[in-house]
This record gives sequence, structure tokens and C-alpha cells, in this order.
Amino acid sequence: MNEVVMNKRNKEAVRGIKMSSAKKWVAASLAGVLWIMPVIGSEGMPQFGQAAPAASAASAVTVNKLGEEVITSGAIMMKYKYTTTRSGKRATGLADVIRVDLNNPYVSVDVMTGKGGNLTTRQSTGGMAKETGAVAAVNGDYFNTGGEGSPIGGQVTAGELLSTPSQLNGMYAFAVTKDRKPLIDEFTFEGKITAEDGAQFPLSGINKGAYNPEGGSSTYSHAHAMYIYTDAWTALERPKNSSTTPTEVLVENGVITQISENAALPMAVPKGAYILRTHGLAAQYVTAHLTVGQKLTSTYALISKTTQQPLDPATLQTMIGGHTILVNNGKAATFSRSTSSIGGVRARTALGYSQDGRYVYVIAVEKNNNSSGMSLTELQSFMTGIGVWKGLNLDGGGSTTMVDRPLAETTATLTFDTEYGTEQRSIVNGLGVYTSAPKGEVKGIKISGDSVLLIGQKASYSLKGYDTYYNPIDVAAGNPAWKSSGGSATVSAGEVTAVKPGTVTLTATSGTANASTEVTVLGGEDLTSLTVGTPTAPLKAGASVSVPVTAATKSNGKVTVPNSALKWEYVGFEGSVQDGKLTVNSVKEGVSTGYAIARYDGFSTAVVLSTAAATSWEDFENVTYPLAFTTNVPAVKGTAAVVAGNGERAGSKVLSLGYDMTAGSGKMYAYAQWNGTTGKEVPAAATAMSLDVMGDMSLNWLRAEFVDNGGATVYVDLAKIIDWNGWKNLNIDLSGSGMKFPASLKRLYVVNVEEGQDERAKTGTVAFDNIKFTMPSLSSEAGLPKGSAMMSIGSKAITVNGAKKAIDVAPIMKDGSTYVPIRYVLDAFGGSAAWDPATKKIMVLRGSKALDLTLNKKEFILNGKRQSAEVAPLLLQGRTLVPLRLVSEQLGLTVKWEQKTKTVTIES
Repeated sequence: MNEVVMNKRNKEAVRGIKMSSAKKWVAASLAGVLWIMPVIGSEGMPQFGQAAPAASAASAVTVNKLGEEVITSGAIMMKYKYTTTRSGKRATGLADVIRVDLNNPYVSVDVMTGKGGNLTTRQSTGGMAKETGAVAAVNGDYFNTGGEGSPIGGQVTAGELLSTPSQLNGMYAFAVTKDRKPLIDEFTFEGKITAEDGAQFPLSGINKGAYNPEGGSSTYSHAHAMYIYTDAWTALERPKNSSTTPTEVLVENGVITQISENAALPMAVPKGAYILRTHGLAAQYVTAHLTVGQKLTSTYALISKTTQQPLDPATLQTMIGGHTILVNNGKAATFSRSTSSIGGVRARTALGYSQDGRYVYVIAVEKNNNSSGMSLTELQSFMTGIGVWKGLNLDGGGSTTMVDRPLAETTATLTFDTEYGTEQRSIVNGLGVYTSAPKGEVKGIKISGDSVLLIGQKASYSLKGYDTYYNPIDVAAGNPAWKSSGGSATVSAGEVTAVKPGTVTLTATSGTANASTEVTVLGGEDLTSLTVGTPTAPLKAGASVSVPVTAATKSNGKVTVPNSALKWEYVGFEGSVQDGKLTVNSVKEGVSTGYAIARYDGFSTAVVLSTAAATSWEDFENVTYPLAFTTNVPAVKGTAAVVAGNGERAGSKVLSLGYDMTAGSGKMYAYAQWNGTTGKEVPAAATAMSLDVMGDMSLNWLRAEFVDNGGATVYVDLAKIIDWNGWKNLNIDLSGSGMKFPASLKRLYVVNVEEGQDERAKTGTVAFDNIKFTMPSLSSEAGLPKGSAMMSIGSKAITVNGAKKAIDVAPIMKDGSTYVPIRYVLDAFGGSAAWDPATKKIMVLRGSKALDLTLNKKEFILNGKRQSAEVAPLLLQGRTLVPLRLVSEQLGLTVKWEQKTKTVTIES
């Protein structure tokens, strides 16, 4: 046991979190799940769901190392790809592992905490890393989401015990001793307070939130108990919802300076002091034995549940709590606690160390567009596969966040997208990697900048250096010289201009050192799609809309296309694009549909402009049908009603959907239901939907429910994550929904799925306004000719609506496919075709369709998306013939084939 007198500590070296307050309910997060119960009087402290340990059988995972890069002397970032089989199907993903060499004297790991090292403030992993100077970091312990923000497990930061382990079974912790030895074990806490008269009383913990202990005599953590709160605990409540009336004692420099009987001291803990909080029998001890002016001492230790031996916290450099053990003796371990609440395939965070104790492994498994996540048993297999001898699970899911400082850079940045994109969840604590290396000599230099550019794009590059300890060093003063090779880009003083598709080697020289990097300039052939943020617009003089363009590449990347890389063409109107905005200057007489065609190196997309464009469907100013709140869980409460807007919606009406899911469980829905069970009709085929949504940053899922003309229910995602506050315009592509029109919108609703529920708000309010649908038959396709046209193979004639006329090239049959002259089809059914002899491309425009064909190529581009046909267009007698299947499938026409007469009938 170590005798400790609480005194001043180095606040700058200590790092902790604040959690959002709960009014009527405590939401206790353990392993990614919420247990909700009322807090009234002495009822209902957070239950942490102990269950019998589950035996685990590690799932087979194939691990391939993709590469590694030094972060600092003694720490490297290793990238892995893993492959496994789930339900008979192959699944792959990515994992990032920081390996820390404890034999290197310059590198260390330590626990980061909130803002300013305080337990009752919270912050993102990246924010804590920036504040504490960490060169890399990962999220840490589980915590009570309705509490103040202290970790559930124990925590030692900079050699100081900031929080003791909770009395919960199977909760393991990771630690590094001051002589740089790693350990993973399950700990309990033992301590006592000794008064001047020799009377003693047991301590139950240090800086703990209220919870329900397991395996003890008390149902509530603070009943008849005594806890120490240090100045790391900055909240005024010590803790929230302790369910009993406290007596508190202020101790400064080992001397009692204040005693408050049956009431908390109205103060935060002074710097260097501590407050003894007591309840019940512990409060009686204070009354009987403690007096202002007397000395008070405390002794305590951590006890290993494995060996029953005490561990002096003063021997630890750092400690962080986790959940179940995952790996022991290099093999998958039996889970030490039920993992049902942290099941599924998700992002994961874990810690481990090597058999010789030299290496610490900081592990993050990605769950994003590039990676499928892992199950816990898959994580066990992965950990043993990379050399982990003993390891434990940390908080995962949406909390999983890793940052690292790339070589030669000065700050740590997000290693990969989280489950929420670039959004970092505010958390209790994290584990940081730190360097104390001195300044060394220049070891190398590297070029920093984009690795992919688009034609016409300009980008700035910089030369950065690193020293013998792999820490950043300034080399800019050397006025580096730049050059590029390959001809696809030019460079001047670090500014690169992309000229044509290809790869260039960019080289910078500073003194005797030089660095090179490859920059790829993408061409049209490297793209799979071009997407305009606003695909439809009104065709009227003076109209102006934002037209941001995004390119998707064949390597599954996404690139924002700068204006300088695009060439715009205008059909049916005079217009211009400046600073990302399309403006209609004038409309040609008699034109009801226009096109703004954006081209990038031969790849095209289009904005379709029409006199009707997006049709206003509901603005909530004069609603004559009922709107009601419904849910799938009776305990979920809420409202759905048209209300007066505020802020930027002042003076107008909006549909407000409020919800409270705190009393519910499982997958929960909060619906705004339209017109009873009938819904409101969308009368014609809609290709897009737009609406204004007031978000609540709840991170919930936002959807719409339609019933189509065939009776099928169609669900449409409006936002996978509500990650904004205030009003935002959403544009939804309905073209791939398969909906049969007319259809009815039945519900707009918020979804809180069961998996990772603690990471999303259970209460909130969203609102909707200005719902519009783009219905081509009511806009861009209105007025297109109706009727039928007949052509026969080998005959230079076409019959349109009964009238026969001559054509200069006949339809043909070739290799089993029928080809028809596109010009005459468009003459009959509306639309236009433009031929570019230089590129051998045909641009076909009809209604809401912009179809780009290339002679003798099966690939085509429809409304900005690359697709493939079975056969290619061809040129015959100076006329373009296109495969009949393209006409029927892509231009919205119906085609019939009569085998006997070899006759084609096209109808609209």
C-alpha cells in the first residue's frame, strides 16, 4: 500500500471529459449500448449489464500488410488489409496499427483527458492530441453518457492516478509501468482514510461517477461510501445522481479546512486539494472523527484480480480502462464479460503488446466506404496474426478514431474516415503517443501535396523535411528548386498545373537533398461518373443555380472538379458558369428544355433546364390534410405538426418532427405520417426530390417512405447521418429507386438503429420545408412528340404516325443486332444529336436524357454515368446508326420487333 497525501500536481501533464447532462434519465454507455432508467431519489443508478462470460472462437482472418511509415523515432504506422468470410461471402477491410517500441527512450504512451486535462470536459481524439502534443492517438475507455464524463475504468496519466476502476466484473485495463513494462490485467481498488485519532474508514474510489457495482453488498456505488475527488474533477457535482445526501470534507495540504454536513460544498475542488465525499455510514464517520484543522491521510492500492497482489499506482506511468480481454498468450481468449452489447461488424479499437513486452500495438479497424469493419472474434484473429501476445478491447463503433502525424508534417491528422465520415465523436479519454527526442540533423525531405489532379487544375506543393529522429524540421529556407517530368503537368515555385492525362514525377531539390513524388493527372477515361450537385434548373432568363461537379474515379475515389477543368456548352439558351454558378442569360424562342453540358476531357454530364424544372410539391403554407406522429415502439413519444418557422424560416410554416426515444429500446422510428395511411400523391414519374431540412446533429438516420403505383413500399435515404444543425437543402436522386408512378409519400422519419445506439441522440427535433419533385413528364419531357414510327431492315423509308417518307440510310441487321439511324428517330420523337468528327462522339439530347455515344465503342455516358452496351454505334453512308436496344432502354421509348417482316416499331 502506498501512503499518499493529496497535494499539488502538474496540471499541464495531465489530460480528461465532460458528458452531456441528462435531466430525467441516466444513459449509461457500456460497450456501445445504452441502459436507460429513471433517477428518482435512490432509484436506478446505471446498470452495466453483467452477464456470464462468453466463450469465443476466433474467426479466420487473412492479414496482408500494405505498408508502413515512421511517425517518430520508436513509433511506426502499419497499414493492413484483411480478408474473411461472413455467411459464405468474402469480406475485406482495413486496419491501422501504431507500433510503439518501449525500448526506444524517446517514445512513450500516455492517457489524454478532455480539455486541459480535466475529467469533466470532453473532446475529440484529434482535439486532445493537438492540445497535448501527441504525434498519434486513439480513442479510449467506455463511459457513462449521462454522467459527468469520468471513465468507467481506472486511469493513470503522467504517473498520477486520476480515476480508479469501477467495481464491475471482467473489465480489463492496459498499463505501462515507470520502468516501461506493459501489462494488461483486471483490477479492483482498496484504500482507507485515517483520522488523527487513528479511526479509519475504507475508500471506495477516486473521481468516480455514480453507477451500480457488481458482486458487492451495495446496489449503489455511493451508498454508505467514501470517495476522493481531486482537482482533475472540475464539475460542481461530485457526482451527478449519487442518490443520497452527501457530507463533504475539503482537505488542503493534508489538513481538513472545511466540513459541510448533509450538503455538498458549493465549490469546485481547489487546485492541489481534494474533497472527501461521504454518504450514510461514511458521513457518520466524518461527524464522529473529523474536525477542521486536523490532519488526514489516505492510503490505497490497485489489486490484481488475477494474482490478488497489490499494485502501487505510483509505479505506473499510465493506465487506461477497457472492456473484455481479447488475446492472452498469443491466442484468442475467452471473453471476460458478455459482448452481446458490442457485437456485430463495426469499427473497432484495441490495445495489446508483444510477447517480449517490447512493442505496444495501438489498433484501429476502419468501418467506412473502404472497409467493412470487424466482429470481435475477427479482431481476435487479426490481433494474433500481427503478433499481439496479450490484448484488450477499447470503446469502438463511432468512437473509433485514430490520428497520426505523417512523416515531415507538424500536426496529427485523421488517419481514416470514421463511421461518421470526418466527424470525430467527443469522448472521455484517449491514448496518445509522445516523443521527447531532441532536435536532430536533417535526414530526409518529402513533397507534400495532392497525388491526383484534374486537367487544368492548379495546386500548391511544399517541401518538408524530417530529422534523424523522424520529427519535422524546417527546410523551406533552402528555397527549393522544382521540376516535373512526363509532360502531363508543369511546375513553377511549387505551383503545379495539370496539362493532360498521365503521370508526372515531381522533384524538389534543396541544397544536396532532393525528393520526388508521383502526381497522376486524370483523364476522362479514368472516370466512372461526373455528378452535378444541381442536376435540374429552371429555364428562364436571370435564373442562377450552384453547379458543383464531382468526379468518381475507376479507383473508387471522389474528386471535386475545379471550374478550370470543365468546359461548358449551352443548348437552347445563352448562359455562363462563373465561380461554380450557372446563370441563364437568355432563352431561345420556342425552347422549353435546355441543357448545360459540362465536359471534362470528353466525359460529359448535363444540367437539364426546363420551364417547370423542380415542381413545388409542399411548402406547408396551406395544409388541408392531417399530419400525425407515429412510432414502432410505444415508449417512444413525439409530435408532428405544421408550426411557424423561426430564424431564416420566420414568416413561413414548416413541418416539425420532435421525438423522445429515451424510454424505448431496440430499433426505434419517429414518423411524421401524411394524411392517415393514404399519404400524399406524387402524380408523375419523379427523377429527383429536393427538400429543406433543419438538422439536430443527432447522428440519426433520416428517411422517406413511399408507396408506389404497384403497391410496393419504397424507402429512400434522405441522409444517412443527420450531422448538421440548422437548415440544409438536400437533393435526392430517385432515378434508381424503381418506383412506379403515380406514387404517394407516406412518411418522413428519423431512425435510431440498435447498433451503436449510445453514439446518437435519443431526443431531438427536425423540420422540413419546400419539398419539390423533378417530374420530367411535367417539365423537361413535356411536349415531346407522341406516336409511333415504323422502319424495315434494308428499306430507306420511315412511317411516322401513318405518314411515309424517304430516309437516306436504312436500318440494318449486323451480328444479330438491329441498328437504326438515330437522326430519324429523333426527328420523329423529339430531341437532337450533335456529331463531333474529331472525337467521333455523338451527343444525343432528349427530354431529361443526355446520352454521349462514341463510334465503335460499347461504353456510353448517360447523364454523367459511364455504362456499357452489348454493341457499339457505327457509321454507315455518313449517318450514325445506333443499336436498337440503346433506343429502347436509354431514351425512354418502347420498341417492338416483327421477325417475319423484319420491321421495327418505335412508340412514345
